[in-house]
Amino acid sequence: MQSLILSHVTKAFGATRALSDVAFAVAPGERVALLGHNGAGKSTLMKIVLGLIGADAGEITVLGAAPGSHAARSATAYLPENVAFHPALTGQEQIRHYLRLRGQDPAQALPLLERVGLADAARRRIGTYSKGMRQRVGLAQALIGRPRLLVLDEPTSGLDPVSRRSFWGILDGLAADGAAILLSSHALTEVEARTDRIVILSHGAMVANDTLAALRRRAALPTHLQITARPGAADEVAAALAGHRLNGVRVDLSCAPGDKLARLGQIAALGPLVEDLELIPPSLDDIYRHFCTEAGS
Repeated sequence: MQSLILSHVTKAFGATRALSDVAFAVAPGERVALLGHNGAGKSTLMKIVLGLIGADAGEITVLGAAPGSHAARSATAYLPENVAFHPALTGQEQIRHYLRLRGQDPAQALPLLERVGLADAARRRIGTYSKGMRQRVGLAQALIGRPRLLVLDEPTSGLDPVSRRSFWGILDGLAADGAAILLSSHALTEVEARTDRIVILSHGAMVANDTLAALRRRAALPTHLQITARPGAADEVAAALAGHRLNGVRVDLSCAPGDKLARLGQIAALGPLVEDLELIPPSLDDIYRHFCTEAGS
């Protein structure tokens, strides 16, 4: 059974169409990134999934139940971009409070804070925390009760690089345990490496929904090749490949997906004139811009 199913979901606010016929699903253990420009409909979609607002049309199923129902809420966790906690409470006191609200053992507070790297600050008041630390308190709260669906809105906002790696490691573990994850993010480099599927919204419409590899094939964007020539041979390599020489030893060129193997054969034929080669496929940022431009964003 899919953890989350959206079928022909439509939502308007007055004359503004926020979502138009959006349909996709998230399976247990799957990490799906929801991308889109500001105003694309990401937040509206998340609010509908959480049962905070209703859709005008379409069907939504959250863990086999209706959005906002007790069954859906009890197994769903949400982490907003800007979390807010009582500044006078310590991190441990805040998590103990949420554990009690969820009917869980308050003694789990410290282990949860340890899991998100806040053990040393557990007894400090949240008012002294940085934004990244508050975000980690939010993640600890989201982990209460072993959620089966996590809805995360810009979850790494404010986190330093070490905390970001730790965060993604936690998500990897949750997905391996069968939790479904739907997250929005503008950190496309992170999303590219750590998610299973990409959903792109543009002006409320879904313009892409597939794996990164499949989206690359659909977009058919050129691959960039960076060739390091033997010292003194860059001009000869550039002439042979009709490439662009950037400095003393590097030659750059691009090729269409269908020409990649032929290009590699040409480079290999140059033998000792070439010292190294790096292939750079289209990035998620390139693919995102392609599909949004194609949709008229």
